[in-house]
Amino acid sequence: MPKSSAPPAPVSSIAEFEHSLDELEQLVTRMEGGELSLDESLKSFERGIGLYRQCQTALEQAELRVRLLLDPESPDSATPFESRPE
Repeated sequence: MPKSSAPPAPVSSIAEFEHSLDELEQLVTRMEGGELSLDESLKSFERGIGLYRQCQTALEQAELRVRLLLDPESPDSATPFESRPE
């Protein structure tokens, strides 16, 4: 009987978040440099929006995990994190 191989371990969501954030920072730096063509800028902007959304989703999931850890019976009653003004 052939052995079934275990599925590969998923990439840590923390590592994925950090990678996305790092790539987003690099894109911003390149775009701020002003040396990209219009086409390259648009592609970079599009990629940046995707990375931003991935990071935002990861942060929302992390907040939910914290809420569940703080009050597993009623996570919705946990006080939301305060946003820092930017």
